[in-house]
Amino acid sequence: MRASDLLHPRPEGLYCPPGDFFIDPVRPVNRALITHGHSDHARSGHRAVLATRQTLDIMGLRYGEGFAGTTQAAALGETIALNGVTVTFHPAGHVLGSAQIAVEHQGRRIVASGDYKRQKDATCESFEPVKCDVFITEATFGLPVFRHPPDSEEIARLLKSAAQFPERSHLVGAYALGKAQRVMRLLRDAGFDRPIYIHGALAKLSDYYQNQGIDLGRLEPATVESGGKDDFTGAIVIGPPSAFADRWARRFPDPISCFASGWMRIRQRAKQGGVELPLIISDHSDWDELTATIKETGAEEIWVTHGREEALVRWCELEGIAARPLHLVGYEDEGD
Repeated sequence: MRASDLLHPRPEGLYCPPGDFFIDPVRPVNRALITHGHSDHARSGHRAVLATRQTLDIMGLRYGEGFAGTTQAAALGETIALNGVTVTFHPAGHVLGSAQIAVEHQGRRIVASGDYKRQKDATCESFEPVKCDVFITEATFGLPVFRHPPDSEEIARLLKSAAQFPERSHLVGAYALGKAQRVMRLLRDAGFDRPIYIHGALAKLSDYYQNQGIDLGRLEPATVESGGKDDFTGAIVIGPPSAFADRWARRFPDPISCFASGWMRIRQRAKQGGVELPLIISDHSDWDELTATIKETGAEEIWVTHGREEALVRWCELEGIAARPLHLVGYEDEGD
């Protein structure tokens, strides 16, 4: 069996003809296998959804309980047969509940990674390389310029700034699922034991993380209707990036604008966004991690999805590994 007979792109997303299912489809389909809960990969409206329990829970929180006709939870490492095709879910290290999906049929195995990172993260299971014939990798940061520093160093910079400017608040932009909770936990691991103030958009997901045994410490709502700006003097406030463009962000005392993202490696991007303290904290792999992961899988062929596809395809070719871009559309960088 050719790899393209087992999985190939369609307008809806990656399709498996013998199994009759899609992986992370961007349009409603009869059966969807979902790698993780970010909205560019996990959409509502499918007739049947198979994902990890945590991803299903997260989809329910984001879309409501009726987000799909039926749902089935996949345990990590569990073998599931779909029309004679074997499917297993493996940790991706991206956000809570994220998984790579291995699809195997007639002796050929393809692993769809979804989004993944290799840095350790106390808020989710660590990535596990899976041996395969074809590895489908993202390339969000698929350029040699992207090399992520240790996240603990970036959090140390945030805490240093907070100590230097105790009269100001620090507003940290971080995506609602995964990044925000990771920043909270990093602050706790660095010894920050004061309340962390959060935008209302983060509350449900942060509560869910706490209920899953991930200690984020004391979280308080970042509202000023009942108090004044002085209530947030010296505070660290976390909210979704979109909130920093509206009046909400102007409620705090002389705020220092921060943004936790791998894109903060690009100084011009930080400057254009008005970010005073860029924090290079990414939930995606950097260039070195992408190339190392490709080698670890032992795959003889690499398919590259959303991101900087051309550079990674070229690197594979120079390494003697067959590679091609998939040119999938509809995937953004919500996780970063």
